[in-house]
Amino acid sequence: MSRYTGPKARVSRRLGTNIWGTKGETIALDRRPYPPGEHGRSRRRGNVSEYLLQLQEKQKARHTYGLTERQFRNIFAEASRRQGVTGDNMLRFLELRLDNVIYRAGWGATRPQSRQFVNHGHVNVNGRRVTIPSYRVRKGDVIELREKARSFTVVQWNSDVLDRTPPAWLDQSGEFQITVRELPLREQIDIPVREQLIVELYSK
Repeated sequence: MSRYTGPKARVSRRLGTNIWGTKGETIALDRRPYPPGEHGRSRRRGNVSEYLLQLQEKQKARHTYGLTERQFRNIFAEASRRQGVTGDNMLRFLELRLDNVIYRAGWGATRPQSRQFVNHGHVNVNGRRVTIPSYRVRKGDVIELREKARSFTVVQWNSDVLDRTPPAWLDQSGEFQITVRELPLREQIDIPVREQLIVELYSK
């Protein structure tokens, strides 16, 4: 299993946005709102190339959902084969990942934490344990935390303090149970990514 394990604040500073949603990234962006490196302060002067803008948008989406380059490219390839707008399809597939659904439900403070819950077998889908973070949920699926995980201090803290409201395409059917009411629409996906630039990048 491959995932990014390097400094998160460095990536967030490079892309100009809080990717993982941690406090450390917010502090780093406030203190040093420019790219990392010796020439970070002067690197953004002048015109920014079209390719750089496209690459940055792709990296934002890839890091936000915790995918490798190969995984991300495969999702784009599938999205381009499906009917509809490729960019919307791509974001929909990303949102329907099980680890993202756990994050959207507010059980995990960040997507990496939600991914860990799934990896460690704390999540059921339709009554069966699923340990694959990339598992794609479908309309009508019921996702719940297993009984043991509900008593975890971190889960209780996330539930009480984060107070995150699930998006409209998810139904809160219990304190630790949600149902996929419908497939997410683009306006229901609130990540700061311009997906059209990603489509243009991969279409070259």
